Amino acid sequence: MNRFKGFFFGMLASASFGLIPLFTLPMMQEGLQTDSILTYRMFLASALVAVLMLLRGVSFATRWRELPWFAFLGFFYYGSAALLFQGYHSMSSGMATTLHFLYPIGVTLIMRLVFGQRTSPYTILAIVLALSGVALLSLKGDVGMGSSPLAFALVLLSGFSYAIYLVAVNNVQLLRAMDNLKLTLYSLLCGGIYFLVDTLLSGGLQPLPSTAALGNLLLLALVPTLISNLCLVRAIKSIGSTLTSVLGAMEPLTAIVIGALVLGEQVTPVMLVGVLLIVSAVTIIVLSPLLDSNIAERLRRFARRSPRP
Repeated sequence: MNRFKGFFFGMLASASFGLIPLFTLPMMQEGLQTDSILTYRMFLASALVAVLMLLRGVSFATRWRELPWFAFLGFFYYGSAALLFQGYHSMSSGMATTLHFLYPIGVTLIMRLVFGQRTSPYTILAIVLALSGVALLSLKGDVGMGSSPLAFALVLLSGFSYAIYLVAVNNVQLLRAMDNLKLTLYSLLCGGIYFLVDTLLSGGLQPLPSTAALGNLLLLALVPTLISNLCLVRAIKSIGSTLTSVLGAMEPLTAIVIGALVLGEQVTPVMLVGVLLIVSAVTIIVLSPLLDSNIAERLRRFARRSPRP
């Protein structure tokens, strides 16, 4: 049941992340820059988490040895978003999105090389299907060949930064044992500080232009930030970093659905194939515990039947 909840929260986290364009695009159309939007988003979401902690009676107290880890998580959360948006300015958005969503490979490599975790063949198959689906949803015929090698490196680094964030939450014992609300609060707060410094260095924090922008900002902080990050931490602690990272493919899928239903964007047959591949990947991930146990049982039966020397 705990693993089932982990899969549910992982899909809910990635799907809610995919709602970011729904609330961000209207604010950008009113003239707000991404630096200001991201700064407001992080601090407002931190305030909402703090309210939840007060309602649930969760302590805000921290120990000195926890502070470096909060700064660590906030830095890589910030780095993931900042480098991805930098990529959007340097190459096609489709190519940037596809390169960023290579992060399940980064998670798999870190878990294998650093922690010695064996990767299930079904997980590898799901990663291939998910990445193929993301590519079909994102590229839309534009491969961004004019982009510089530096731009490609920065976007790949954005995905690797997110991979480090996912791995740390599940494999640093101090973080794993921490209350999810407290972990989310200080991670977002530290990330917001990094965004604020970046914003101040690049021209200053813009004021909100309208009450509509305030409403969109509240929804941005609530749904694809507060809810998504709480669900993300819950999923990581339940099913691990690798499986959670593959479920992240639901994010561009949600963005495509929102674009088609709300923003009137066209859905092509190629994109439908991408949707099918992502749904297949998510299905394999959800069923992977049963599939892995089936393989293990067959290996045990084969071992029992094999003659001893």
